Amino acid sequence: MPFVRTSLHKNTSRENRKAIVDGVHQALIDAIGMPEDELFNLVSTYDPEDFFYSRTFNGIARSDRLVVVEITLRRGRSDAMKRDIYARIAANCEASIGLSPRDLFIFLHENDHSDWSVGNGVCAMALVQQRGQDS
Repeated sequence: MPFVRTSLHKNTSRENRKAIVDGVHQALIDAIGMPEDELFNLVSTYDPEDFFYSRTFNGIARSDRLVVVEITLRRGRSDAMKRDIYARIAANCEASIGLSPRDLFIFLHENDHSDWSVGNGVCAMALVQQRGQDS
């Protein structure tokens, strides 16, 4: 179950926020086979005067509307899968709202089952992807 945090310029429309969330979600489904019902994406906005970043880092010309996507997920994805995630997120966001891939900054945080509790105060290690009683 990946958990995503997406940071967007404060003037990003609700429709574009939703399109970015959908693009990230679909990329995870397509790239790593994540189940459709594992949507957890916390969107926050930033004021441009509070976000400092290089507009030319690594030779990429960025605008003043950088989108940052942080994905936390369990260890075990290959480098090829990670490259696929990045490419699919960029393609989905460009296709849906015209977001330039130059304005997309994505990174992953990997951890283990024991680093998660996804409900009822129970360590995910004990659940190992089993559904709770509420479903």
